[in-house]
Amino acid sequence: MKVTLLGAGAWGTAMAAQAARHLQSGDACLWSRSKQQLVEIQKTGENQVYLPGILLPKGLKFEGDLTTVIERLSSHDLLVIVTPMSGLSETIAQVLKIAQHPLNIIWLCKGLEPNTALLPHQVVERESKIHAHGITHSYGALSGPSFAREVGAGMPCALTVASNSAKLCEAVQAAFHHGNMRIYSNDDLVGVELGGAIKNVLAIAAGIGDGLDLGLNARAAVLTRGLAEMMRLVKAAGGKSETCMGLTGVGDLILTATGDLSRNRRVGLELAAGKSLPEILASLGYVAEGVLCASAVGDLAARLGVEMPITAMMGEVLAGQLKPHDAVKKLMGRDPKIES
Repeated sequence: MKVTLLGAGAWGTAMAAQAARHLQSGDACLWSRSKQQLVEIQKTGENQVYLPGILLPKGLKFEGDLTTVIERLSSHDLLVIVTPMSGLSETIAQVLKIAQHPLNIIWLCKGLEPNTALLPHQVVERESKIHAHGITHSYGALSGPSFAREVGAGMPCALTVASNSAKLCEAVQAAFHHGNMRIYSNDDLVGVELGGAIKNVLAIAAGIGDGLDLGLNARAAVLTRGLAEMMRLVKAAGGKSETCMGLTGVGDLILTATGDLSRNRRVGLELAAGKSLPEILASLGYVAEGVLCASAVGDLAARLGVEMPITAMMGEVLAGQLKPHDAVKKLMGRDPKIES
């Protein structure tokens, strides 16, 4: 099988390397809209901008023409979209316009569309109605606790692919389940996608707590009560609350809220230090999805009538309506509740 990854950022580069370690030479392809970037990667053997120090397999192929990479895929191959959530709509629309037969499509972005609060699969379904030429494609999400640098280095990792298509899940496992990576399958697309979105917002909250030196007790409280918020919203949105207890829920939450490589946790730490959000994002140099989708998660919760106090506070902090220390006081001043 052939595997093509769209997006040569850190995550796309890392997953392309993972596929290329197992597939035959040339069957794993990394696409970038920047031909200059591809030239530099081929010249140095690594992605020095997004994943410096990680040597890429020699069998990995590179391509800068989107039409070429789409047309070379058969219905047995796999197309992986590795753009940020903000780029999913445009990218899938371009893919669907080009595709002339059914494809297996997965995405690795985590978040909700900011202006609509749509989940990734809902964005794909919307664009399919416009651009798919009546063709039915198989699609799903690949998610879980994973830092790109560790995946690129071949360190142990476990992820979950969520789809209603068993064939698609098998294709994803064939592409990536080898070496130090395990791929589990799941049919709860809503639960997997929402877990990946909400955990980023909660990671910012955990970073604020750590930055304010509130202690480990506070961090445990944020993660536990944040997980309860996640489970409530997943169930209300039509997913399975038990999915939140797996890799794409509590697993990804623990990693993102405590790991030093976490962009979202770093945002929280910097907010606690008194820096402005524009200043933080400018210095970060990468997308922190929790910043982009916090208000969308809040909108979805409001639409479904789900109470999510920690998430709501993060929305206010990120919007500049509430200072981090005031958010803590507001949360701690809430009336007593029954835990369950």
